[in-house]
Amino acid sequence: MVTRTGDHAVVLGGSIGGLLAARVLSESYHRVTVIDRDDLTGSGMSPRPAVSWSIHIHALLERGRRILEELFPGFVDDLLALGVPVGDYGTTCHYYFNGRMLAETETGMACVGANRPVLEHGIRTRVAALPGVVLRERTDIVGLVASADRGRITGVRVQPRAGVDGAPGGEEIVEADLIVDATGRASRTPRWLEEFGYERAPEEKVHMDLTYTTMDFVGPLPHDPLGDDIALVPTATPDRPRGAIFARLSDRYALTLTGIRGDRPPTDPEGFLAYTRTLPIPDIYEAVRDAEQRGPAGSFRFPASVRHRYERLRRFPAGYLVVGDAACTFNPVYAQGMTVAAMGAIVLREHLRRGAEPRAEAFFRDLAKVTDAPWNMSAAADLGYPGVRGRRTLATRMGNLYVRKVQAAAANDAVVARSFIRAISLVDPPQALMKPSLMRRVFFGPGAGRPVETPGSGASSSGSSTTVG
Repeated sequence: MVTRTGDHAVVLGGSIGGLLAARVLSESYHRVTVIDRDDLTGSGMSPRPAVSWSIHIHALLERGRRILEELFPGFVDDLLALGVPVGDYGTTCHYYFNGRMLAETETGMACVGANRPVLEHGIRTRVAALPGVVLRERTDIVGLVASADRGRITGVRVQPRAGVDGAPGGEEIVEADLIVDATGRASRTPRWLEEFGYERAPEEKVHMDLTYTTMDFVGPLPHDPLGDDIALVPTATPDRPRGAIFARLSDRYALTLTGIRGDRPPTDPEGFLAYTRTLPIPDIYEAVRDAEQRGPAGSFRFPASVRHRYERLRRFPAGYLVVGDAACTFNPVYAQGMTVAAMGAIVLREHLRRGAEPRAEAFFRDLAKVTDAPWNMSAAADLGYPGVRGRRTLATRMGNLYVRKVQAAAANDAVVARSFIRAISLVDPPQALMKPSLMRRVFFGPGAGRPVETPGSGASSSGSSTTVG
């Protein structure tokens, strides 16, 4: 028998983070209302107006895929039925660092070639079918409602968007036992808290001034370097700061170009191709040079990663939580946002299963714990670029030096490559790259630490091989 924590929970924002929050809230509340300004159900698998960056390539990391499968059994099978390419991360998604490809290796982790609208549609369809869940669409979120002593958030003020059932109506208060802010990087929680007499949460920022530009292409391509594989990913590095993702999706090919510190990939076809030609992987330029463009390119600017440290506040109102990008916005190049949102949903579920309303202080502490590793990895990587503004520590500098050696070793050593992919996929913690056995391989090569074989011992003297178990 399910123990209900309360009657009504409200989620602000119907994007992936909000939908996942609604999924776990539905286990503990009789009713869950998801409020969003967009036409959610009518958008189908098309990009939503409020999520302009959804036209760009999005990667679902393995940790996120496992959580989605846990929350929605058979989720990847649903994607396969739609023709979404799925393969092994180590053999069908090829990462390049400074022009060198990571060694191919079976990882047992899935690379899912689905774009953002397809993923969001699949999650939204599952969530909307849950008993007690209502998607309240085309509704503006105006502000919060607090108790007389302002110690608890008791509701949210909303207003229908223009054109919904005629002329816009007046404001309405939607009352709830618990409200979860999943409105993303545009979250107004810091301002709302100030209005009720609370302090703003401390912030950490890394200013990288990223721009990414995406163009879609019609298949088949005149020159196809992917074949049955899913993606080529020449990753930007301080030595080669221009990066890209070239991917095969269910109904198209897509190329996202990235530039940092004000380097802006153009949207016009000639400029887009000229920028592509500067990548360290010539095959990508050859693939798109004569390919048919599916439509105009789209560009999005991302000035800084921002982490709101709500766990450091001394006071926070009851009945209110913050999740997903509203709590921490990551550089999208590292594909961490959707997966960290999924990890946050699991934290929320763990607190709900304690049988009482989640306490903000405890929830934010646990959310910070699962956010630390991805934040530290992405922030450190960005701070490896001269001119990127943010707090650099000795640990950051030393970590970046070591990661460069890991990437170089991974080009020739499948064991190192697999360990690196597991870390960036958030399956293993970054500390796993510091295991003595792996460090020996990074610094001294695959044979480091092995006993020297003597003639007649049964080992081949003609060469060595690496076995990935």
